[in-house]
Amino acid sequence: MKEIATVGLISKPKIARAVEIVCGLLQWLEAHGIRYRCDEQTAQYASCNDFYPRRNLPDGCDLIIVLGGDGTLLSAARVVAGKNIPLFAVNLGNLGFLTAIQVDELYPELERVLNGQHEIERRAMADCELRRAGKSIASYCALNDVVITKSELARMIDLDTYVDNHFVAAYKADGLIISTPTGSTAYSLSAGGPVVFPSVGAFCITPICPHMLTNRPVIVPDTSVIEISNHAEEGIFLTIDGQVGEPLCSGDRIICRSSPNCIELIRPPQLLFFDVLREKLKWGER
Repeated sequence: MKEIATVGLISKPKIARAVEIVCGLLQWLEAHGIRYRCDEQTAQYASCNDFYPRRNLPDGCDLIIVLGGDGTLLSAARVVAGKNIPLFAVNLGNLGFLTAIQVDELYPELERVLNGQHEIERRAMADCELRRAGKSIASYCALNDVVITKSELARMIDLDTYVDNHFVAAYKADGLIISTPTGSTAYSLSAGGPVVFPSVGAFCITPICPHMLTNRPVIVPDTSVIEISNHAEEGIFLTIDGQVGEPLCSGDRIICRSSPNCIELIRPPQLLFFDVLREKLKWGER
């Protein structure tokens, strides 16, 4: 990674201790001669009026510091996708599978980054295209998952699913999750999907509460093109990373494939994926 001259900061709202953390971090960056660009929430914590919209924040940055939980990181990931700007994610949330750096490790880990002693972990993303009446009307990039689900009062929905033009199943379920390896520890895991090691080149297709109990999660190569056709008239929603999306119409087709973009996560060198699983999922220690 090139020398760090400018850092972008993205913060989660409504975190009481964030005021102290942000102010201390800005002083630390200034003391090390590093320029910074703040999003609106970070600027509020620092009581300053100079901020950038998140979509413009990465411009000219060599590193993005994310202060929050996994949700904040997911939002930041879509902003930096394809820009080759590493994310330094500090956990101010609860679970934090992706935001593995703790607050008390903030400055020691930043020192590692400045000294070139850090490790970068690349995480694959998925592109999602929404087609209606033969036309592409929307596209998204997901780090965790693409989810098709019913609204609160909708009936069970019918979703025809194909992989590389081969018919897989006509799922009758509450919804369907297409997850990346990173997203395998998110909604897909709650719906009964497997944990997938982050470097494995795969997608997981996980039905949500399927009517047929024999419908199980399926792992397919990340070279696959997954296509889902919706037959419900209303009450169906497409959601990307649980944060953005739109309602679907009958006949809509959702096409998912591996994205040429990825994100780069800075990880503590001593922290392994299974260490995170043991801590977050409360797996037993030896």
